[in-house]
Amino acid sequence: MTMESPALYVVPTPLGNLADLTRRAEEVLRAVPWIAAEDTRHSGPLLKQLGAPGRLLPAHQHNEHEAAQRIIDKLQAGESVALISDAGTPGISDPGARVVAAVRAAGGRVVPLPGPCAATTALSASGLGDEHFLFYGFLPSKAGQRRQAIESLRATPAALVFYEAPHRVLDTVGDLAELLGERTLVIARELTKLFESIHSGPLAEALDWLKADSNRQRGEFVLIVSGAPAGGDDSEGERVLKLLLADGLPVKQAAKLAAAISGASKNALYDLALALRKS
Repeated sequence: MTMESPALYVVPTPLGNLADLTRRAEEVLRAVPWIAAEDTRHSGPLLKQLGAPGRLLPAHQHNEHEAAQRIIDKLQAGESVALISDAGTPGISDPGARVVAAVRAAGGRVVPLPGPCAATTALSASGLGDEHFLFYGFLPSKAGQRRQAIESLRATPAALVFYEAPHRVLDTVGDLAELLGERTLVIARELTKLFESIHSGPLAEALDWLKADSNRQRGEFVLIVSGAPAGGDDSEGERVLKLLLADGLPVKQAAKLAAAISGASKNALYDLALALRKS
C-alpha cells in the first residue's frame, strides 16, 4: 500500500483466530516503520508471522503519555506508526485512547481501521431483541464500587455489555443477578478461540450454570444483560413490595426482594416501603 502522508493507524488485531486479521491491517503492519504495541512480547509472534519489519514501541496503560509523545515525534519526522493492542481494537477497554487524543491534539492524522472487537462479536451472536446497547467494559474490581456501578445501570433501556476476567466472573454475575432482577444474560467466552462458547439463559440461573463446571469459568468473558423493560416495572414492584411487607419482612429486605423480582429500582422501593410503614 502507499502511505500518502504520515499517520497514526489504529489497527485491530485478532481476538484469537489469526485468520480474522483483515487484508488492509496486514498491509499497514507490513508498511509502517513503527508499531506501537500494548505488549511487545505478546505482539511479536504475530508481527513475525506477517513479516512486518517495523520497529516496536511499547504503548501500554502505564506509559501512554510518554508513548504518545514518542509517536508524535515519529509523525512529525515524516514516519507513520501503527497502534495495536494485545487483541481487538485499541482504545476499546484497551490502551490507545490517550495516544489517539494526544496525536489529534498535536495536529496529527489518525486513520482508523475496522476489525475485530469482542463486544460487537458477542452482540452479533447474542440473539437479544434490544434495539440499543450500552458498552460499559470492565466493571470496578472492588465489590462496593462494582455494585454501585451496576445499580446505576438498572433502569437503562438497552442491553448492557461488560468485559470480565475469569477470576472475577462469579462475583460479577452474582451481583448482576442480585441487582438487576429478571433479565436474560448472554455469557460469551473465549471468542474465536478453540474453546469458544456462547450461553444464553435467565440471569437468575447464570451463577449456578457457571459453578456447575469449572471449565465455564475459564478464559476472557463478554457478558451481555438484556435491557430494562420499557417504562420500568414500578407498578409490579409496588405490588410485590406490599405483599412482602404484609408478610412481616423488614423494610430493607422487602425492598431488596421486590427489586430482584420486578426489576424496579431498589432505592425507589426502599423509599416507598418507608413511606408505607409510616402510614
